[in-house]
Amino acid sequence: MSIVLCGICPHPPIMIPWIGQMESEKVKETQYAMVELAGRIKDSGADTVVIISPHAPIFQDVVGINMKPVLKGDFDKFGAGYLRYELENDLPLVAEIKKQAAGLDLQVLELNDDVERRYGLSLDLDHGVTVPLFFMEEIGVVLPLVHVAMSVAPPEQLYRFGLAVRQASEVLGRKVALLASGDLSHCLTADAPGGYNKRGEEFDLELKRLLEAADLEGIVGMDQALVREAGECGYRSIVMMLGALDGYDVRSRVLFYEGPFGVGYLVATLDPVSENPQKSLLAKLQGKKQAEMEMLRSHESYLTGLARKTLENHLSGSPRPQAGDVPEEFKKRAGVFVSIKKQGNLRGCIGTIEPQQDSIVEEVMANAISAGLGDPRFQPVRHEELEDLVYSVDVLQPPEPIQGLGELDPAKYGVIVRSGHRSGLLLPNLEGIETPEEQVEIARQKAGIGPHEEVRLERFEVVRYK
Repeated sequence: MSIVLCGICPHPPIMIPWIGQMESEKVKETQYAMVELAGRIKDSGADTVVIISPHAPIFQDVVGINMKPVLKGDFDKFGAGYLRYELENDLPLVAEIKKQAAGLDLQVLELNDDVERRYGLSLDLDHGVTVPLFFMEEIGVVLPLVHVAMSVAPPEQLYRFGLAVRQASEVLGRKVALLASGDLSHCLTADAPGGYNKRGEEFDLELKRLLEAADLEGIVGMDQALVREAGECGYRSIVMMLGALDGYDVRSRVLFYEGPFGVGYLVATLDPVSENPQKSLLAKLQGKKQAEMEMLRSHESYLTGLARKTLENHLSGSPRPQAGDVPEEFKKRAGVFVSIKKQGNLRGCIGTIEPQQDSIVEEVMANAISAGLGDPRFQPVRHEELEDLVYSVDVLQPPEPIQGLGELDPAKYGVIVRSGHRSGLLLPNLEGIETPEEQVEIARQKAGIGPHEEVRLERFEVVRYK
């Protein structure tokens, strides 16, 4: 197998003696474990090291990979700028990872000079990479590097990245060491960076247990509420790495775990032993997803089915679907919003406050195409994404004027904010919107209405179809 070693490494700069000084003594055992991990990389015969970091530029649905031909970084912001690193980027491996990821329906974004300028990013090696590099170079391990940014996509999607790395390494005949950089809970003590949360220790111990058991399925399937409450920064990096071990028996070893500063530091190695198709988690995930989507499609409402078929037909070059026997309530006119999600994340949402078509049915079909292809916040939906998309349709009820925030309830009412010819709308019952103040502020932003401008407020209810 071309993946010769997988590893998990924390990245606190305080662990480096020239930075942490006396404080670094408190993590002596973690330092020893990092030296052991570096030694295992050296002994593995790796040609290239790939490091996934949560402190590189992060994107929602795509994985970013640094395209600089020479990767540079230092510890200047931690008072040790004389510790500098300059490594060759394994660009052929990057190109092949991108190709393999596309085949697994995972997008890779090339982080180059243009992206750096356009978004004001820094593509210097972050401390999620330079800390493990410090320990590697201490024992003479200097290898070409691939610098990967952790993504915040769902775990089932992230898992595919490691498989893409493995497939790419096999195509090129590279021996690759794949490292997941990340700390565990930041909430272990009252003086921890994230404050105290009892679920922090619960998360750390559960992850440690699952790693010791080489239970990849258990890690990918961890309770996401527990992950969120733990205040960690390494879970997704670990999931991305684990995909490289899909379909293999794995020998795992937790080299050390501690949390002296209220943050969990865990060092571990996972080695592929032998192929075992029964250990293919990806096959299970794909089967589960297919069953869930089939169940969803079989229970979708008339309007959501119409929205889905309209976009699918449009992207395949087919005529709009026939509306069939239209229920009487959908023959009238109304404003309609069509929302599209992919793996729980918004993928597009477009609607009309006032009806523009002759019926709700026509409104849904027009807005389904706009939501999929015309939402300026997202790239147009691609044909290969269609099977992963989930639709909902909101039919707006007539709005009514209100006098103030006291007449709003974000769970029940949507809001329309108007000032002159500008208007902004926010639907009701949206995740993360809990107060009328938040609701109105976001509607103002959408309309380009300043926080101190006079506005007229209207509220409305919707009938939501899924």
